Amino acid sequence: MTDDPELQPALAPNPRRHHFGLALIALFKLFKGGLLLVTAIGLFRMIHSDLSPVVEHWITVLRMDPDSHYFHWLLAKVAAISPEQLRLASAGSFFYSALLLTEGIGLWFERRWAEYLTIIATSSFVPLELYELCKRVSEVRLVVLGINLAIVWYLVRTLRRQRHGKD
Repeated sequence: MTDDPELQPALAPNPRRHHFGLALIALFKLFKGGLLLVTAIGLFRMIHSDLSPVVEHWITVLRMDPDSHYFHWLLAKVAAISPEQLRLASAGSFFYSALLLTEGIGLWFERRWAEYLTIIATSSFVPLELYELCKRVSEVRLVVLGINLAIVWYLVRTLRRQRHGKD
């Protein structure tokens, strides 16, 4: 090794550190995309099966009251689901999981296109979230809206800083 500081970086480059905010958003997107992919596969596998026994099994596993009014309501709703509805839900889940996984991988590798894609995709759901919030206010809907607005705000701020050379 040499003591010359100008030669030091060439001999031992500093490992590149992830931008913390982008890495956090990437992990969040990858987690959501992975869960949605598993859901899509599960829905696809159930297209030509009777869903009522599956619901009954999970009611038993979760130790819920099988005589409950909610249990019978849920079974009636599940029995009304058609194979075509399952096929559409599975296809939509596959598509959305692909989008989330693409965003997550792109953000993990700190690609500018991924930041733009995430801003566009995430902000496109804000009107729908506001509509659902107007129909019925709930804590979950407020949290989802807050997270998505924070992600869009953070990415816009990051892109502006990069454009002005502050990052």
